[in-house]
Amino acid sequence: MKKAKILILGEVNDDALAELKEKCEVIKGPEGHRIEDDRQWVIDHIADYDGVIVAKMWFDKEMLDHAKNLKIISTYGVGYDHVDVDYAKSKGIVVSNCPVSVRRPTAELALTLILACARRLHFYDHSIREGVFLDTGNYDNQGFNIEGKTLGIFGMGSIGQLVAQFAQALGMKIIYHNRHQLNEDIEKKLNAKYVDFDTLIKEADFLSLHAPLTNETEHIIDKDVFKKMKKNAFLINTARGALVNEADLLDALKHGDIEGAGLDVFEGEPYINPEFSKLDNTILTPHVGSATHVGRYNLTKEAADNIISFFVDQKAINKVN
Repeated sequence: MKKAKILILGEVNDDALAELKEKCEVIKGPEGHRIEDDRQWVIDHIADYDGVIVAKMWFDKEMLDHAKNLKIISTYGVGYDHVDVDYAKSKGIVVSNCPVSVRRPTAELALTLILACARRLHFYDHSIREGVFLDTGNYDNQGFNIEGKTLGIFGMGSIGQLVAQFAQALGMKIIYHNRHQLNEDIEKKLNAKYVDFDTLIKEADFLSLHAPLTNETEHIIDKDVFKKMKKNAFLINTARGALVNEADLLDALKHGDIEGAGLDVFEGEPYINPEFSKLDNTILTPHVGSATHVGRYNLTKEAADNIISFFVDQKAINKVN
């Protein structure tokens, strides 16, 4: 039986591809060139492939129309907003994601950003590097405790639930808003209370975003939200940059509408508005939610397993369309 031909787009962990290489013909696509050149290469060659693992490249209608033999797309991550999933479905192409492997490292990063913001690590770090040993007897140079503070979680999927679990262990109160309320057993386990969106943004001391990017959630965090948030609240975003209107966020940070922000994702990645780097009340990381050694191995393995299950076991797992 002829092996399925699989294209890998993006930097993955080669060690985690061993089983996929054994069961399929695996080809790695171009890396490190101009984005438009890599995209054109894929458009010119995608018709030769049965499956693809893709990290960031856009799989829109143009790309999918050239994919004459494509049967499955596995995203390299939990997000799939770079794939036109509805059009793929109309062409009989399965789209799967990787929700399991990203859960722990992304939740750990969200907690890291919460703590880094509360304890003002950026401010302290650059002060030391500039030769200033701050007087922490001065009230303005002190940070915040998180025990007893309210963590508001927008998007209570598997990552949001693990963040809630971490935060609960540190003595935080948990409220959340989700498309659907969790069942009572999960709420009890997490000691989490379901609230409407307006209550979430008004009561949260830390507002942590874990929702997917959709037409409904794009720019859901905007100037109106910042005006309703507490003046000493922090925004944490490890989900998608476009959940937040960045111009409104910058204005809120500069004018004290909120206390600060911890941001791992941005609207125009890899471009980041340089105004963010001028602020003492922000912690910035370059979309590293799953970027641990173990995390990336597991992510590659999960993406590969999506392909193997489809072609070898004839079963579509982690299907999103």
